[in-house]
Formats: sequence, structure tokens, C-alpha cells
Amino acid sequence: MGVDKARIERLTRELLDAIGEDPDRPGLTQTPARMADLYAEFFAGVGEDAAGPLARTISVSRGPAPDTLPSGAVLLRDIRFRSVCEHHLLPFAGHAHLAYLPGEQVVGLGALVRVVEILASRPQVQERLGEQIADAIADNLDARGVLVVLDASHGCVTLRGGRQPEASTLTIAARGVYAEPAARGELIALIASPSAATP
Repeated sequence: MGVDKARIERLTRELLDAIGEDPDRPGLTQTPARMADLYAEFFAGVGEDAAGPLARTISVSRGPAPDTLPSGAVLLRDIRFRSVCEHHLLPFAGHAHLAYLPGEQVVGLGALVRVVEILASRPQVQERLGEQIADAIADNLDARGVLVVLDASHGCVTLRGGRQPEASTLTIAARGVYAEPAARGELIALIASPSAATP
């Protein structure tokens, strides 16, 4: 179905009017169209299949380059993401760290990023977002274990209420062998360690 941009424009004009503004004054005339474009981008993941990017896999035992395939966990750190809190429609943003212990299949790293992007591009709460990412990977990759750590700053905490600009929220979702805290200890340490990658 997609985002109804024309309706968002109409509703944005109503919102501006409801807060006592004049939607026809020069500074606001383009705001409804801008909001429609913004919402189309922020909510592009609504209705999109998060498992789609995981459909193309590589066999660990019969792959084209078995010497390049991992014998342990695959860990992808510092995936930047942004989403919109469904409680106040304010943004939250941060980093996702994903790890999985392959079974017979592995997947391209870009596919993992895409899963995060699809699921984050919906009205969300961070706790559910992490669980949905973990489920998508666990259910579609024959993974023996999955770990998802999200670290994000929320507009509803930093911009309103208590206004704590330095506050961030950390959530963990785990499946399979990583459901045991001891089993995920090494990965948590790797996630927390300084990156050696060149910026």
C-alpha cells in the first residue's frame, strides 16, 4: 500500500492549524510536503518483509569459497539505525550490533544491515525492534545462536520530560546458544571493545 503522502500533507496542515499556526504563512507553506517526504522515508519498512534480504545464502559446506567461511560467530558491529518511537512519534537512533553462529548457511553482511533498516523503518519500540531482528535472523538462517544488542538515544527522553541528553538505552535479544549469558560473554566483550577498523 505504501505511505499516503497526499493525506499526510492534508493532516500536517490540520496539525499546524491545531497548534495555532497559519499553514499558509511563508515559512510553513512547504512543510506539509516536506513532512510527507519525511514520513515516506521514516516508515518505508511498514509492510515490507524483513526476511527478504536473507533469502540468498551461501552454503558453509558446499560454498564457492569454503576457506573464507567462518568456523565461529559472525559479528557485525556499529550498524547505524534510526527509528520512530510509536508512543510519541519522536525519533530514536543509535547502533545495532548483530552476531550469529552459522549452521549450514551464511549470508552477506549487507543483508543483515538491510534487516535492521526494514524493521527500524516502522513505528517501533527499541525492545521489540531487537526481538524482531533476532527472530528474523534465527528463523531464516539456520543459525545455532543469534545475539542482537541495540544502543540508542531516544527523543522522548532527550527532548521532553526529564530531558536527559546523555541518556541512552541498551537492549539485548538472544536466541539459541546465546540465550545463556555465559555463552554470549565473549561477544559482549567484543562489542564493547574499541574498534580497530579505519574510519
